[in-house]
Amino acid sequence: MAFFPHTAGSLEVICGSMFSGKSEELIRRVRLARIAHQRVQVFKPQLDTRYAEEELVSHSNFRIAARKVANSSEIFAQIHELTEVVGIDEVQFFDVGVVGVCNRLANMGKRVIVAGLDQDYRGRPFDPMPQLMAVGEYVTKLLAVCSVCGAPSNRSQRLRGGNETIELGATDRYEARCRRHFEPEEDRQLELFTERELALKPPTRS
Repeated sequence: MAFFPHTAGSLEVICGSMFSGKSEELIRRVRLARIAHQRVQVFKPQLDTRYAEEELVSHSNFRIAARKVANSSEIFAQIHELTEVVGIDEVQFFDVGVVGVCNRLANMGKRVIVAGLDQDYRGRPFDPMPQLMAVGEYVTKLLAVCSVCGAPSNRSQRLRGGNETIELGATDRYEARCRRHFEPEEDRQLELFTERELALKPPTRS
């Protein structure tokens, strides 16, 4: 990823499934910006408490200091006027207002880098990622490795938990799956329903 002039604002979107290296790529770009002596601020959603309070941590244990914020308006409120690069991780956990915040920051000449899931556990677009991908200048889609067959994977399989769209977890709750081995929640529910129906159905007499 090239460095941009300080006056050229832009929005870079890093997306993919769980375990595809999104946070790691965000951290890499932010570190390069710091090596280039650019002023950087990094944010993460307040609800993401999986690894560290004041750090952004990837699944592979790459780390960088980050501020926790509750919503998109807090991001904008905490931006320093001299900041040149803004990083936002797990952007799918923020409200839809984050799209306007990212656009406004880019219009102010800042380089904005966001990372997040582009699909939820059902395999559906994960708002507000589609909107960010539409307005961003650069979109990078990363692939993980399917836990079943080792093929390139772009879906996140929930192994256990409820039916809420947002449920925190790592390898204890999710797996990366390819298209072939991904089992959408609707299909699994239908399979369980069919099994129950067959179990309740009386055996046929010959």
